[in-house]
Amino acid sequence: MRSKKALLNIACSLLLQGLTVVSAFIIPRLLISTFQSSVNGLTVSITQFLGYLVLLQSGVGGVVKASLYKPLAQKDIDATSGIIKATENFFRKIAYITIVYVGILAIVFPFIGSHDFGYAYTFLLVLIIGIGTFAQYYFGITYQMLLQADQKNYIYAIVQMASVVVHVLLVVVLVRLGAGIHIVKLGSSLVFLIRPILLNVYVKRKYNINNKCNPDKKSIAQRWDGFGHTIAYFIHNKTDIFLLTLLSNLREVSVYSVYVIVTNGLKTLVSTIAHAVQAAFGNMIAKEEYDVLNNNFKAYECFAHMVTVTLFTSAAVLVIPFISIYTKTFTDINYIRPVFAYLIIAAEGMYCLRQPYHSVIISAGHYKQTRNGAFIEAAINILVSLVLIQFWGIIGVAAGTLLAMLFRTFDYAVYLNKNILFMRFGRFIKRMCVSILSITCILLVTNNVMGIEMNTYFVWAGYAVYTTLAAITITLGVNLLFYRKECHFMFAMGKRLIFSSKKAKGLPS
Repeated sequence: MRSKKALLNIACSLLLQGLTVVSAFIIPRLLISTFQSSVNGLTVSITQFLGYLVLLQSGVGGVVKASLYKPLAQKDIDATSGIIKATENFFRKIAYITIVYVGILAIVFPFIGSHDFGYAYTFLLVLIIGIGTFAQYYFGITYQMLLQADQKNYIYAIVQMASVVVHVLLVVVLVRLGAGIHIVKLGSSLVFLIRPILLNVYVKRKYNINNKCNPDKKSIAQRWDGFGHTIAYFIHNKTDIFLLTLLSNLREVSVYSVYVIVTNGLKTLVSTIAHAVQAAFGNMIAKEEYDVLNNNFKAYECFAHMVTVTLFTSAAVLVIPFISIYTKTFTDINYIRPVFAYLIIAAEGMYCLRQPYHSVIISAGHYKQTRNGAFIEAAINILVSLVLIQFWGIIGVAAGTLLAMLFRTFDYAVYLNKNILFMRFGRFIKRMCVSILSITCILLVTNNVMGIEMNTYFVWAGYAVYTTLAAITITLGVNLLFYRKECHFMFAMGKRLIFSSKKAKGLPS
């Protein structure tokens, strides 16, 4: 049942991320072509500054999910209710702080990030975009965590898919009707206001949560140990645009955001799988099934490396031809930045390679033990980026991110092998070497694609199919050579899940 839930979560989450990626390509291009790069850069910067509210979570998200694994596995309604109550109280306070923060940001942001627009223009835009942020903390984030811990993230994914589709359709219609950016963003905020309300309704109907119980404050007591992880995540996702906003200009922010559409889409696909299996790992740890945990981790590690290498190496080959087509009508700034593209792809690829190690550590609730590494990662990212941006601009911030990701990946691997899975560190070194070998072979085989001029999406898609198939074949072949046992384990598990699913539906196997 645990495996079936993981498969369902992965399937729904991947479909969601596919829709999200499509949305992420459609909407920015529509906004840039209609309102110019500076307006797109402005909305991206405002969204990023509002995202700084994640610091207020103090790492409570992962801590709450780790606390919920055991009571959910034991079907302990009282314990679950106490944790949910404490979490609701915590996020209710964040919602009130959000109102104050949005008001202050609306007053201050026109002076620090918007030199090309009037005060009232930017002030109102901040308030409009802030509506969705408030709704997230006030209504739905607690129940999203409950569903994820209970291996029911597919419910959240379904609600989110509906929101994404409605959002894209609404933005397209509003832009075609000639609406200004404020009306377009107001429509977006109202769409995403509905999402947390639907989650709220579902959980209250399906779970017997006792709203009159005493909050279990101990369940979120470890949140300060998780604060380091929150800081590292925050710096990873927010530093680059923050520094570009302050030390560069909004057009550079727009350039950065276009490339990040690609990397975020790929990163989210890999992270989706990580989030789906994280709850399963938490369930194994709660039931003390350590042999099962070790076997499943080895297979998942192999799978995550194969997927990451395939996706990000293909992206490195295809990204510049794609960006050339995507931005060919944008004339206000040069969007073709090969060095930056390769650095940011490498950085986000390394972020994905560390996901298996991160998933088990978080599932085990080892926040305090790993918080120092998180602080060091954050320091490397922001300090190196701050120095290098002075010399290399947008390339400098990407280099800072890459160095931080390299450190943290090795830090996670050392801790996990020494303290949870008790495996030799040499196996991690071998794992990285095999992935590097796969990358090298893919680049050698597909190197000719990088120099081909492509003028249409149709032509690009043809080369994308060739590159991706070559990457899959090479990665699979290399891993079968060095990790035959893990690959057979993955294939066997996939076969069991597919066939058991068919039998459950009464379908022929």
